[in-house]
Amino acid sequence: MNRFQSLLLVPVLLAAWSVNAQPVSDMVVSPSIGSPQLYTVGNQMGYPIIRLNSTDQLELQFDDLDGDVKNYSYTFQLCDEDWSPSSLSEFEYLKGFSQVRIEDYRNSSIALVRYTHFHATLPDPNCIPIHSGNFLLKVFLDGDTSKLAFTRRFLVTNSKINIQSQFLQPLDYNLAQTHQHIVVKLNTLAINPNNPLDQIKVDILQNYRWDNVIRNIKPNFYINNSLEYNNDNDVVFEGGSEWRGVDLQSFRFQTERVQKANYDKTGTDIILKPDGDRSALPYAYYGDLDGAFAIETTESINVSYQGDYASVLFGFAPKDKNAFPDKDVYLLSRFTGGVVTDSTKMVFNPDNGRYERRFFLKMGYYSYSYVTVDKSDPDRKPSFAFTEGNHVETQNDYMILVYYRGSAGKGDELVGIARFNSKTGK
Repeated sequence: MNRFQSLLLVPVLLAAWSVNAQPVSDMVVSPSIGSPQLYTVGNQMGYPIIRLNSTDQLELQFDDLDGDVKNYSYTFQLCDEDWSPSSLSEFEYLKGFSQVRIEDYRNSSIALVRYTHFHATLPDPNCIPIHSGNFLLKVFLDGDTSKLAFTRRFLVTNSKINIQSQFLQPLDYNLAQTHQHIVVKLNTLAINPNNPLDQIKVDILQNYRWDNVIRNIKPNFYINNSLEYNNDNDVVFEGGSEWRGVDLQSFRFQTERVQKANYDKTGTDIILKPDGDRSALPYAYYGDLDGAFAIETTESINVSYQGDYASVLFGFAPKDKNAFPDKDVYLLSRFTGGVVTDSTKMVFNPDNGRYERRFFLKMGYYSYSYVTVDKSDPDRKPSFAFTEGNHVETQNDYMILVYYRGSAGKGDELVGIARFNSKTGK
């Protein structure tokens, strides 16, 4: 482990809590894990979703920054709608073995930072989910599930319910220009639940974020297997602004977002140009990745095992270069796990009037935003209002998840999923 890695491993941990305190979320436990990804095969932007009893597959990739060969395996944990562990046994949601060893790996070459790249395509034929719902992928060492390295969420769907969704401007005058209202209508005829108000649960995500998911919303109209969710106060999201981005596909050729790069024999140090406060700016549209990232390179190399890592300094400059007296600032992105934790918290530097944080990143393109959290808020609810600004026109991706719990009361099935874009409606 070189000096760049030893200095930066703690900040890049994607969770600041213990495994026992929060066992069911996207988090990195082992400090040697770099760039963990789980996505639809061939599409790094694709959220990990597979259809029950289909040939759909997901791709798992990650690096071990110790640079040696370790015995990694994975398993699946079925969870209920709220991501608490399901009461079902493994025999009721998995077919085959409960653990699979990851045997595809390769030591890095060319890169200054030494690592071992691991890859797997799942589900493996010997370990297949046979129940729809929320699943947690757990990657661990030496066949011992207590030696957890990291986790990633994914979804298994068995679509039975027809979902209609629509984006509307909020009726509330105070929110009409800054927030987005989602309307949902369900047809439950294929399931015909005895008690739909208790057996059906609906969750809505914005840009695949679980930190601000609106859970278990209640219908305000139900008749003849039709449920409508159109209460203006129930499903309202901050619009935000289009996400920021930085191109790090090459460390040699510096893009416009790079202020300075330092090179030595053991690694690369990159300082980005500071990001300014956008809260008072008018809306501006441009294509973005909505917080996603892709491990890619413009170099003539294979980025999986030849792509390098760099220490990257992000900086956010608040108004008048003064720290927020009652708020903390966090960097939000899928590469940080999409959550606000101590590992994503920016630190105010009074010498230059900026919030700063270093992250250890592999060559690629990264989209991100800054959010604030009130220091007195026990729920740590993030907001774009003081850093990015909110606009009803912002392009956001939404995903509606519909869960059903049968009369036996064991396990939440994911029986419906719909996705649409607030700009295109598709």
